[in-house]
Amino acid sequence: MLSQRSSGLLLHPTSLPSHGGIGDLGPAAYAFVDWLAAAKQTLWQVLPLQPVGAGNSPYSCTSAFAGNVLMISLERLAQRGLVDPKLVAAIPDGGCSVDFESVRVHKLPLLRQAAGKFLQSASGRPRERYDRFCHDNRWWLEDYVLFSALREQYGEQPWNAWPAEIVRRNPDTIAKLYSQLQGRLDKERFLQFAFFEQWSALRSYCAERGIRVIGDVSIFVNYDSADVWTHPQMFRLKADLSPEVVAGVPPDAFSETGQRWGNPLYDWEALRSDGYDWWIKRMRWAVETCDIVRLDHFRGFEAYWEIPADEPTAVHGHWVQGPNDDLFKALRSALGKLPFIAEDLGYITPEVHKLRRDLAIPGMKILQFGFGNRGAHAYLPHRYDPDCVVYTGTHDNDTTVGWWNTGATAEEKQLASAYLGIGDDGVHWAFIRAALASVANLCLVPVQDVLGLGSEARMNVPSDTGDNWSWRLRAEALTPELAMKMATLVEITDRDACVKTPSPRNEQGQGKLGEDFAA
Repeated sequence: MLSQRSSGLLLHPTSLPSHGGIGDLGPAAYAFVDWLAAAKQTLWQVLPLQPVGAGNSPYSCTSAFAGNVLMISLERLAQRGLVDPKLVAAIPDGGCSVDFESVRVHKLPLLRQAAGKFLQSASGRPRERYDRFCHDNRWWLEDYVLFSALREQYGEQPWNAWPAEIVRRNPDTIAKLYSQLQGRLDKERFLQFAFFEQWSALRSYCAERGIRVIGDVSIFVNYDSADVWTHPQMFRLKADLSPEVVAGVPPDAFSETGQRWGNPLYDWEALRSDGYDWWIKRMRWAVETCDIVRLDHFRGFEAYWEIPADEPTAVHGHWVQGPNDDLFKALRSALGKLPFIAEDLGYITPEVHKLRRDLAIPGMKILQFGFGNRGAHAYLPHRYDPDCVVYTGTHDNDTTVGWWNTGATAEEKQLASAYLGIGDDGVHWAFIRAALASVANLCLVPVQDVLGLGSEARMNVPSDTGDNWSWRLRAEALTPELAMKMATLVEITDRDACVKTPSPRNEQGQGKLGEDFAA
Protein backbone atom coordinates (compact mmCIF):
# COMPACT_ATOMS: atom_id res chain seq x y z
CA MET A 1 0.00 0.00 0.00
CA LEU A 2 2.77 2.45 0.93
CA SER A 3 5.20 1.29 -1.74
CA GLN A 4 2.98 2.17 -4.69
CA ARG A 5 3.97 5.43 -6.34
CA SER A 6 1.06 7.80 -5.79
CA SER A 7 0.06 11.32 -4.82
CA GLY A 8 -2.71 13.26 -3.15
CA LEU A 9 -3.80 16.38 -1.32
CA LEU A 10 -3.90 17.47 2.30
CA LEU A 11 -7.20 19.08 3.34
CA HIS A 12 -9.07 18.74 6.62
CA PRO A 13 -12.85 18.28 6.21
CA THR A 14 -13.57 21.40 8.29
CA SER A 15 -11.85 23.41 5.51
CA LEU A 16 -14.35 22.32 2.85
CA PRO A 17 -16.72 25.00 1.48
CA SER A 18 -19.82 23.31 2.92
CA HIS A 19 -22.91 25.27 3.87
CA GLY A 20 -23.29 26.16 7.54
CA GLY A 21 -20.03 27.80 8.51
CA ILE A 22 -17.78 24.73 8.65
CA GLY A 23 -16.70 22.00 6.26
CA ASP A 24 -18.59 18.74 6.69
CA LEU A 25 -19.16 15.29 5.21
CA GLY A 26 -21.86 16.40 2.79
CA PRO A 27 -22.01 17.54 -0.86
CA ALA A 28 -18.83 19.65 -0.77
CA ALA A 29 -16.83 16.61 0.41
CA TYR A 30 -18.14 14.52 -2.47
CA ALA A 31 -17.35 17.33 -4.92
CA PHE A 32 -13.80 17.43 -3.55
CA VAL A 33 -13.41 13.68 -4.07
CA ASP A 34 -14.66 14.12 -7.64
CA TRP A 35 -12.00 16.78 -8.17
CA LEU A 36 -9.31 14.51 -6.72
CA ALA A 37 -10.34 11.79 -9.16
CA ALA A 38 -10.31 14.22 -12.09
CA ALA A 39 -6.82 15.34 -11.02
CA LYS A 40 -5.70 11.67 -10.89
CA GLN A 41 -4.96 11.89 -7.19
CA THR A 42 -5.22 8.69 -5.17
CA LEU A 43 -4.64 10.00 -1.64
CA TRP A 44 -6.61 12.34 0.62
CA GLN A 45 -4.95 13.24 3.90
CA VAL A 46 -7.02 14.64 6.76
CA LEU A 47 -6.15 15.80 10.28
CA PRO A 48 -7.56 13.98 13.35
CA LEU A 49 -11.34 13.62 13.09
CA GLN A 50 -12.08 13.61 16.82
CA PRO A 51 -14.12 16.26 18.72
CA VAL A 52 -12.01 19.32 19.50
CA GLY A 53 -11.56 20.85 22.93
CA ALA A 54 -10.40 24.31 23.97
CA GLY A 55 -8.57 26.07 21.14
CA ASN A 56 -10.35 24.01 18.45
CA SER A 57 -7.21 22.05 17.66
CA PRO A 58 -7.81 18.62 16.12
CA TYR A 59 -4.67 17.57 17.99
CA SER A 60 -6.26 18.37 21.36
CA CYS A 61 -9.43 16.30 21.41
CA THR A 62 -11.94 15.25 24.04
CA SER A 63 -11.83 11.63 22.86
CA ALA A 64 -9.40 9.39 21.00
CA PHE A 65 -12.32 7.50 19.43
CA ALA A 66 -15.37 9.74 18.95
CA GLY A 67 -16.03 11.79 15.82
CA ASN A 68 -16.38 15.57 15.60
CA VAL A 69 -20.15 16.02 15.27
CA LEU A 70 -19.70 19.51 13.81
CA MET A 71 -18.61 17.68 10.63
CA ILE A 72 -22.00 15.96 10.30
CA SER A 73 -23.76 17.18 7.17
CA LEU A 74 -27.13 18.73 8.02
CA GLU A 75 -27.93 18.73 4.30
CA ARG A 76 -27.72 14.94 4.23
CA LEU A 77 -29.84 14.70 7.37
CA ALA A 78 -32.37 17.04 5.75
CA GLN A 79 -32.47 14.86 2.63
CA ARG A 80 -33.50 12.00 4.90
CA GLY A 81 -36.26 13.98 6.58
CA LEU A 82 -34.55 14.43 9.95
CA VAL A 83 -34.30 18.22 9.95
CA ASP A 84 -36.17 21.03 8.17
CA PRO A 85 -34.22 22.15 5.08
CA LYS A 86 -35.36 25.75 5.66
CA LEU A 87 -33.69 25.76 9.08
CA VAL A 88 -30.52 24.35 7.54
CA ALA A 89 -30.53 27.02 4.82
CA ALA A 90 -30.88 29.75 7.45
CA ILE A 91 -27.59 28.92 9.19
CA PRO A 92 -24.96 31.65 8.58
CA ASP A 93 -22.48 30.48 5.98
CA GLY A 94 -19.40 31.94 7.64
CA GLY A 95 -17.36 32.88 4.57
CA CYS A 96 -13.74 31.81 4.19
CA SER A 97 -13.03 30.99 7.84
CA VAL A 98 -14.66 28.90 10.53
CA ASP A 99 -16.20 30.73 13.47
CA PHE A 100 -16.32 27.71 15.75
CA GLU A 101 -18.47 29.35 18.43
CA SER A 102 -21.04 30.54 15.88
CA VAL A 103 -21.12 27.07 14.33
CA ARG A 104 -21.79 25.48 17.73
CA VAL A 105 -24.57 27.96 18.48
CA HIS A 106 -26.37 27.47 15.15
CA LYS A 107 -25.60 23.87 14.23
CA LEU A 108 -25.75 21.87 17.47
CA PRO A 109 -29.47 22.59 18.13
CA LEU A 110 -30.38 21.31 14.66
CA LEU A 111 -28.22 18.23 15.09
CA ARG A 112 -30.01 17.46 18.34
CA GLN A 113 -33.40 18.05 16.68
CA ALA A 114 -32.41 15.50 14.06
CA ALA A 115 -31.32 13.11 16.79
CA GLY A 116 -34.66 13.47 18.58
CA LYS A 117 -36.64 12.85 15.40
CA PHE A 118 -34.59 9.78 14.52
CA LEU A 119 -34.88 8.29 17.99
CA GLN A 120 -38.63 8.88 18.02
CA SER A 121 -39.47 7.61 14.55
CA ALA A 122 -36.72 5.44 13.07
CA SER A 123 -37.52 1.83 12.35
CA GLY A 124 -36.44 -1.00 10.09
CA ARG A 125 -32.95 -0.96 8.67
CA PRO A 126 -31.90 2.49 10.00
CA ARG A 127 -32.89 1.52 13.54
CA GLU A 128 -31.12 -1.82 13.21
CA ARG A 129 -27.93 -0.07 12.03
CA TYR A 130 -28.14 2.37 14.93
CA ASP A 131 -28.65 -0.41 17.49
CA ARG A 132 -25.76 -2.39 16.03
CA PHE A 133 -23.48 0.66 16.09
CA CYS A 134 -24.27 1.28 19.76
CA HIS A 135 -23.71 -2.36 20.63
CA ASP A 136 -20.48 -2.82 18.68
CA ASN A 137 -18.92 0.42 19.95
CA ARG A 138 -20.09 0.53 23.53
CA TRP A 139 -16.48 -0.07 24.65
CA TRP A 140 -15.74 3.63 23.92
CA LEU A 141 -19.15 5.11 23.15
CA GLU A 142 -20.73 4.81 26.61
CA ASP A 143 -17.87 6.58 28.37
CA TYR A 144 -17.74 9.30 25.74
CA VAL A 145 -21.44 10.18 25.63
CA LEU A 146 -21.56 10.50 29.41
CA PHE A 147 -18.38 12.59 29.42
CA SER A 148 -19.77 14.86 26.69
CA ALA A 149 -23.10 15.35 28.48
CA LEU A 150 -21.42 16.10 31.80
CA ARG A 151 -18.93 18.47 30.22
CA GLU A 152 -21.84 20.51 28.84
CA GLN A 153 -23.76 20.29 32.11
CA TYR A 154 -20.81 21.72 34.04
CA GLY A 155 -20.18 24.62 31.69
CA GLU A 156 -17.26 23.10 29.75
CA GLN A 157 -15.19 22.90 32.93
CA PRO A 158 -12.48 20.20 32.88
CA TRP A 159 -13.58 16.91 34.41
CA ASN A 160 -11.39 17.32 37.52
CA ALA A 161 -13.54 20.36 38.49
CA TRP A 162 -16.75 18.30 38.59
CA PRO A 163 -18.22 16.93 41.87
CA ALA A 164 -15.78 14.56 43.57
CA GLU A 165 -17.98 11.47 43.24
CA ILE A 166 -18.09 12.02 39.46
CA VAL A 167 -14.39 12.81 39.20
CA ARG A 168 -13.63 9.53 41.02
CA ARG A 169 -16.30 7.68 39.01
CA ASN A 170 -18.16 6.30 41.99
CA PRO A 171 -20.06 3.29 40.52
CA ASP A 172 -23.40 4.18 42.12
CA THR A 173 -23.10 7.79 40.99
CA ILE A 174 -22.19 6.81 37.43
CA ALA A 175 -25.10 4.34 37.23
CA LYS A 176 -27.49 7.04 38.49
CA LEU A 177 -26.19 9.52 35.89
CA TYR A 178 -26.80 7.07 33.05
CA SER A 179 -30.41 6.78 34.23
CA GLN A 180 -30.95 10.51 34.83
CA LEU A 181 -29.39 11.61 31.53
CA GLN A 182 -30.81 8.83 29.35
CA GLY A 183 -32.51 11.12 26.81
CA ARG A 184 -29.46 13.34 26.45
CA LEU A 185 -27.15 10.34 26.12
CA ASP A 186 -29.34 8.79 23.43
CA LYS A 187 -28.95 11.94 21.35
CA GLU A 188 -25.18 11.85 21.80
CA ARG A 189 -25.17 8.21 20.71
CA PHE A 190 -27.13 9.11 17.59
CA LEU A 191 -24.75 11.94 16.70
CA GLN A 192 -21.78 9.58 16.87
CA PHE A 193 -23.72 7.09 14.78
CA ALA A 194 -24.52 9.79 12.21
CA PHE A 195 -20.91 10.94 12.04
CA PHE A 196 -19.48 7.49 11.42
CA GLU A 197 -22.24 6.52 8.97
CA GLN A 198 -21.55 9.65 6.92
CA TRP A 199 -17.80 9.13 7.18
CA SER A 200 -18.12 5.49 6.12
CA ALA A 201 -20.29 6.51 3.15
CA LEU A 202 -17.72 9.11 2.08
CA ARG A 203 -14.87 6.62 2.40
CA SER A 204 -16.79 4.16 0.24
CA TYR A 205 -17.17 6.90 -2.37
CA CYS A 206 -13.40 7.48 -2.19
CA ALA A 207 -12.67 3.77 -2.55
CA GLU A 208 -14.82 3.51 -5.66
CA ARG A 209 -12.56 6.14 -7.23
CA GLY A 210 -9.32 4.52 -6.05
CA ILE A 211 -8.69 7.17 -3.39
CA ARG A 212 -7.19 6.09 -0.06
CA VAL A 213 -7.73 8.22 3.03
CA ILE A 214 -4.75 9.06 5.24
CA GLY A 215 -5.83 9.68 8.81
CA ASP A 216 -3.86 11.20 11.67
CA VAL A 217 -3.29 9.98 15.23
CA SER A 218 -1.80 12.32 17.80
CA ILE A 219 0.47 10.40 20.17
CA PHE A 220 -0.87 12.27 23.22
CA VAL A 221 -4.44 12.92 24.33
CA ASN A 222 -5.96 15.97 25.98
CA TYR A 223 -6.15 15.96 29.78
CA ASP A 224 -9.76 17.14 29.54
CA SER A 225 -10.88 14.05 27.66
CA ALA A 226 -13.04 11.01 28.16
CA ASP A 227 -9.90 8.88 27.92
CA VAL A 228 -8.13 10.39 30.93
CA TRP A 229 -11.33 10.64 32.99
CA THR A 230 -12.16 6.99 32.27
CA HIS A 231 -8.61 5.55 32.46
CA PRO A 232 -6.61 7.67 34.94
CA GLN A 233 -4.43 4.66 35.73
CA MET A 234 -2.90 4.91 32.24
CA PHE A 235 -1.46 8.36 32.88
CA ARG A 236 1.10 9.99 35.18
CA LEU A 237 -1.34 11.70 37.54
CA LYS A 238 -1.06 12.87 41.14
CA ALA A 239 -3.25 11.63 43.98
CA ASP A 240 -5.75 14.43 43.24
CA LEU A 241 -5.80 13.23 39.58
CA SER A 242 -4.09 16.36 38.25
CA PRO A 243 -1.11 15.82 35.91
CA GLU A 244 2.23 15.03 37.53
CA VAL A 245 4.17 15.62 34.30
CA VAL A 246 3.16 16.92 30.87
CA ALA A 247 4.32 16.69 27.27
CA GLY A 248 6.19 19.16 25.10
CA VAL A 249 9.43 19.66 23.22
CA PRO A 250 12.70 21.26 24.40
CA PRO A 251 14.02 24.71 23.53
CA ASP A 252 15.38 24.99 19.99
CA ALA A 253 16.25 27.55 17.35
CA PHE A 254 12.59 28.47 16.97
CA SER A 255 11.72 28.84 20.66
CA GLU A 256 14.10 29.59 23.50
CA THR A 257 11.61 28.21 26.04
CA GLY A 258 10.53 25.19 23.99
CA GLN A 259 6.90 24.15 23.71
CA ARG A 260 4.84 23.11 26.73
CA TRP A 261 1.87 21.27 25.20
CA GLY A 262 0.36 20.30 28.55
CA ASN A 263 -0.90 16.83 27.58
CA PRO A 264 -0.61 14.28 30.40
CA LEU A 265 2.10 11.69 29.82
CA TYR A 266 1.42 7.97 29.75
CA ASP A 267 2.39 5.55 32.46
CA TRP A 268 4.03 3.21 29.99
CA GLU A 269 4.73 0.57 32.64
CA ALA A 270 1.03 0.38 33.46
CA LEU A 271 0.17 0.16 29.77
CA ARG A 272 2.78 -2.55 29.21
CA SER A 273 1.43 -4.62 32.11
CA ASP A 274 -2.01 -4.45 30.46
CA GLY A 275 -0.63 -5.69 27.15
CA TYR A 276 -1.07 -2.21 25.61
CA ASP A 277 -4.78 -2.99 25.36
CA TRP A 278 -5.89 0.66 25.05
CA TRP A 279 -3.30 1.39 22.34
CA ILE A 280 -4.30 -1.73 20.43
CA LYS A 281 -7.94 -0.62 20.51
CA ARG A 282 -6.95 2.90 19.49
CA MET A 283 -4.89 1.81 16.49
CA ARG A 284 -7.38 -0.84 15.44
CA TRP A 285 -10.03 1.89 15.37
CA ALA A 286 -7.67 4.15 13.40
CA VAL A 287 -7.02 1.59 10.67
CA GLU A 288 -10.71 0.69 10.52
CA THR A 289 -11.71 4.31 9.93
CA CYS A 290 -8.86 5.27 7.53
CA ASP A 291 -6.70 3.41 5.03
CA ILE A 292 -3.32 4.78 6.13
CA VAL A 293 -2.43 6.40 9.47
CA ARG A 294 0.06 9.18 10.09
CA LEU A 295 1.57 8.92 13.58
CA ASP A 296 2.05 12.44 14.87
CA HIS A 297 5.21 13.08 16.98
CA PHE A 298 6.62 9.63 16.21
CA ARG A 299 9.83 10.46 18.06
CA GLY A 300 7.85 10.32 21.32
CA PHE A 301 7.64 6.55 20.99
CA GLU A 302 11.43 6.37 21.26
CA ALA A 303 11.90 9.13 23.84
CA TYR A 304 9.71 12.02 24.96
CA TRP A 305 10.30 15.37 26.69
CA GLU A 306 8.92 15.16 30.23
CA ILE A 307 8.06 18.47 31.91
CA PRO A 308 7.02 18.83 35.56
CA ALA A 309 3.39 19.95 35.48
CA ASP A 310 4.05 22.98 37.68
CA GLU A 311 6.67 24.36 35.26
CA PRO A 312 5.31 27.19 33.08
CA THR A 313 7.66 26.44 30.15
CA ALA A 314 9.45 23.43 28.64
CA VAL A 315 12.90 24.60 29.74
CA HIS A 316 13.23 22.32 32.78
CA GLY A 317 12.08 19.12 31.10
CA HIS A 318 14.22 16.09 30.31
CA TRP A 319 14.21 13.15 27.91
CA VAL A 320 12.63 9.87 29.06
CA GLN A 321 12.67 6.59 27.18
CA GLY A 322 9.41 5.65 25.47
CA PRO A 323 8.01 2.17 24.74
CA ASN A 324 10.09 1.80 21.56
CA ASP A 325 9.46 -1.35 19.54
CA ASP A 326 7.80 -3.12 22.47
CA LEU A 327 4.55 -1.26 21.72
CA PHE A 328 4.79 -1.87 17.99
CA LYS A 329 5.39 -5.59 18.48
CA ALA A 330 2.15 -5.72 20.43
CA LEU A 331 0.36 -3.74 17.73
CA ARG A 332 1.69 -5.94 14.94
CA SER A 333 0.79 -9.09 16.85
CA ALA A 334 -2.78 -7.88 17.31
CA LEU A 335 -3.36 -6.04 14.02
CA GLY A 336 -0.98 -7.54 11.48
CA LYS A 337 0.49 -5.17 8.90
CA LEU A 338 0.69 -1.56 10.12
CA PRO A 339 -0.07 1.00 7.35
CA PHE A 340 1.68 3.86 9.18
CA ILE A 341 3.52 7.04 8.23
CA ALA A 342 5.89 8.47 10.84
CA GLU A 343 5.91 12.22 11.50
CA ASP A 344 9.65 12.35 12.20
CA LEU A 345 10.28 16.08 12.07
CA GLY A 346 12.13 18.30 14.52
CA TYR A 347 14.90 17.04 16.81
CA ILE A 348 15.43 13.49 15.55
CA THR A 349 18.21 11.29 16.91
CA PRO A 350 19.82 8.23 15.30
CA GLU A 351 17.79 6.10 17.72
CA VAL A 352 14.54 7.51 16.33
CA HIS A 353 15.67 6.86 12.76
CA LYS A 354 16.65 3.31 13.70
CA LEU A 355 13.26 2.64 15.32
CA ARG A 356 11.43 3.88 12.23
CA ARG A 357 13.62 1.85 9.87
CA ASP A 358 13.36 -1.29 12.00
CA LEU A 359 9.57 -0.94 11.89
CA ALA A 360 9.65 -0.29 8.11
CA ILE A 361 7.56 2.86 8.55
CA PRO A 362 8.21 5.64 6.00
CA GLY A 363 9.14 9.07 7.33
CA MET A 364 8.32 12.56 6.10
CA LYS A 365 10.31 14.97 3.92
CA ILE A 366 9.21 18.61 3.86
CA LEU A 367 10.52 20.34 0.77
CA GLN A 368 10.15 23.77 2.37
CA PHE A 369 12.78 22.78 4.97
CA GLY A 370 15.50 22.01 2.42
CA PHE A 371 17.01 25.39 1.61
CA GLY A 372 18.76 26.37 4.84
CA ASN A 373 22.21 25.14 5.82
CA ARG A 374 23.78 21.98 4.35
CA GLY A 375 22.21 19.88 7.08
CA ALA A 376 18.80 20.86 5.71
CA HIS A 377 19.61 19.25 2.35
CA ALA A 378 18.24 15.97 3.69
CA TYR A 379 14.85 17.43 2.77
CA LEU A 380 15.81 17.92 -0.89
CA PRO A 381 14.77 15.33 -3.50
CA HIS A 382 18.29 14.25 -4.47
CA ARG A 383 18.71 12.92 -0.91
CA TYR A 384 15.47 10.91 -0.79
CA ASP A 385 15.01 7.19 -1.00
CA PRO A 386 11.69 5.76 -2.20
CA ASP A 387 10.58 4.75 1.30
CA CYS A 388 9.43 8.22 2.35
CA VAL A 389 6.56 10.65 1.96
CA VAL A 390 7.33 14.06 0.47
CA TYR A 391 5.28 17.16 1.28
CA THR A 392 5.65 20.66 -0.09
CA GLY A 393 4.56 21.73 3.41
CA THR A 394 2.22 20.62 6.20
CA HIS A 395 -0.60 22.10 8.28
CA ASP A 396 2.03 23.44 10.70
CA ASN A 397 3.99 25.32 8.01
CA ASP A 398 3.17 28.50 6.21
CA THR A 399 1.93 27.94 2.69
CA THR A 400 4.66 27.77 0.06
CA VAL A 401 3.73 31.22 -1.30
CA GLY A 402 3.46 32.62 2.23
CA TRP A 403 6.87 31.20 3.12
CA TRP A 404 8.36 32.64 -0.06
CA ASN A 405 6.86 36.09 0.49
CA THR A 406 7.48 36.55 4.21
CA GLY A 407 9.46 33.66 5.72
CA ALA A 408 12.27 32.69 3.35
CA THR A 409 15.61 34.42 3.69
CA ALA A 410 17.36 35.92 0.68
CA GLU A 411 19.77 32.98 0.71
CA GLU A 412 16.93 30.44 0.82
CA LYS A 413 15.27 32.15 -2.13
CA GLN A 414 18.52 32.11 -4.08
CA LEU A 415 19.11 28.43 -3.37
CA ALA A 416 15.50 27.46 -4.11
CA SER A 417 15.59 29.36 -7.40
CA ALA A 418 18.82 27.62 -8.40
CA TYR A 419 17.56 24.18 -7.39
CA LEU A 420 13.99 24.36 -8.68
CA GLY A 421 14.16 26.66 -11.68
CA ILE A 422 11.07 28.63 -10.67
CA GLY A 423 8.88 29.33 -13.70
CA ASP A 424 6.19 31.83 -14.63
CA ASP A 425 3.50 29.86 -12.78
CA GLY A 426 5.07 30.58 -9.42
CA VAL A 427 7.13 29.05 -6.65
CA HIS A 428 4.26 26.79 -5.53
CA TRP A 429 4.17 24.95 -8.85
CA ALA A 430 7.96 24.61 -8.80
CA PHE A 431 7.62 22.95 -5.39
CA ILE A 432 4.78 20.71 -6.57
CA ARG A 433 6.68 19.59 -9.66
CA ALA A 434 9.81 18.81 -7.60
CA ALA A 435 7.81 16.81 -5.06
CA LEU A 436 5.89 14.83 -7.67
CA ALA A 437 9.06 14.14 -9.69
CA SER A 438 11.00 12.91 -6.65
CA VAL A 439 11.64 9.22 -5.97
CA ALA A 440 9.46 9.32 -2.83
CA ASN A 441 6.72 6.72 -3.14
CA LEU A 442 4.07 9.02 -1.70
CA CYS A 443 3.64 12.72 -2.40
CA LEU A 444 1.22 15.00 -0.52
CA VAL A 445 0.45 18.63 -1.33
CA PRO A 446 -1.68 20.96 0.81
CA VAL A 447 -4.61 22.33 -1.18
CA GLN A 448 -3.40 25.84 -0.37
CA ASP A 449 -0.26 25.18 -2.43
CA VAL A 450 -2.23 23.95 -5.43
CA LEU A 451 -4.15 27.24 -5.28
CA GLY A 452 -1.03 29.36 -4.72
CA LEU A 453 -2.44 30.99 -1.58
CA GLY A 454 -0.43 33.11 0.84
CA SER A 455 -0.12 33.26 4.62
CA GLU A 456 -3.79 34.18 4.98
CA ALA A 457 -4.54 30.52 4.19
CA ARG A 458 -2.18 29.03 6.76
CA MET A 459 -3.88 26.37 8.89
CA ASN A 460 -1.81 26.53 12.09
CA VAL A 461 1.01 28.45 13.74
CA PRO A 462 2.48 26.12 16.44
CA SER A 463 2.50 27.55 19.97
CA ASP A 464 0.33 30.46 18.81
CA THR A 465 -3.08 30.82 20.46
CA GLY A 466 -4.46 32.96 17.65
CA ASP A 467 -7.02 32.10 15.01
CA ASN A 468 -5.74 28.67 14.03
CA TRP A 469 -7.55 25.80 12.29
CA SER A 470 -10.15 28.11 10.73
CA TRP A 471 -9.14 28.41 7.06
CA ARG A 472 -11.74 27.31 4.52
CA LEU A 473 -11.53 26.54 0.84
CA ARG A 474 -13.49 28.90 -1.39
CA ALA A 475 -16.24 27.23 -3.42
CA GLU A 476 -15.25 26.68 -7.06
CA ALA A 477 -11.58 27.43 -6.31
CA LEU A 478 -10.52 23.97 -7.49
CA THR A 479 -11.20 24.38 -11.19
CA PRO A 480 -11.17 21.81 -14.02
CA GLU A 481 -8.07 23.56 -15.36
CA LEU A 482 -6.20 22.93 -12.10
CA ALA A 483 -7.35 19.30 -12.14
CA MET A 484 -5.99 18.91 -15.65
CA LYS A 485 -2.66 20.46 -14.67
CA MET A 486 -2.30 18.12 -11.69
CA ALA A 487 -3.37 15.11 -13.78
CA THR A 488 -0.74 15.87 -16.41
CA LEU A 489 1.97 16.08 -13.74
CA VAL A 490 0.79 12.82 -12.21
CA GLU A 491 1.07 11.10 -15.60
CA ILE A 492 4.54 12.39 -16.45
CA THR A 493 5.88 11.53 -12.97
CA ASP A 494 4.46 7.97 -13.12
CA ARG A 495 2.13 8.37 -10.15
CA ASP A 496 -0.96 7.20 -12.04
CA ALA A 497 -0.55 3.41 -11.81
CA CYS A 498 -3.45 3.04 -9.33
CA VAL A 499 -5.69 5.73 -10.84
CA LYS A 500 -9.24 4.55 -11.55
CA THR A 501 -11.57 5.96 -14.17
CA PRO A 502 -14.19 8.07 -12.34
CA SER A 503 -17.72 6.65 -12.28
CA PRO A 504 -20.18 8.06 -14.82
CA ARG A 505 -21.93 11.28 -13.81
CA ASN A 506 -25.65 11.65 -13.35
CA GLU A 507 -27.71 14.49 -14.83
CA GLN A 508 -26.66 16.83 -12.01
CA GLY A 509 -22.97 16.26 -12.70
CA GLN A 510 -22.45 14.24 -9.54
CA GLY A 511 -21.52 10.65 -8.94
CA LYS A 512 -23.83 8.56 -6.73
CA LEU A 513 -23.51 9.59 -3.10
CA GLY A 514 -22.28 7.00 -0.64
CA GLU A 515 -24.94 5.10 1.27
CA ASP A 516 -25.51 6.00 4.91
CA PHE A 517 -27.88 4.87 7.66
CA ALA A 518 -31.06 6.33 6.20
CA ALA A 519 -30.52 5.40 2.57
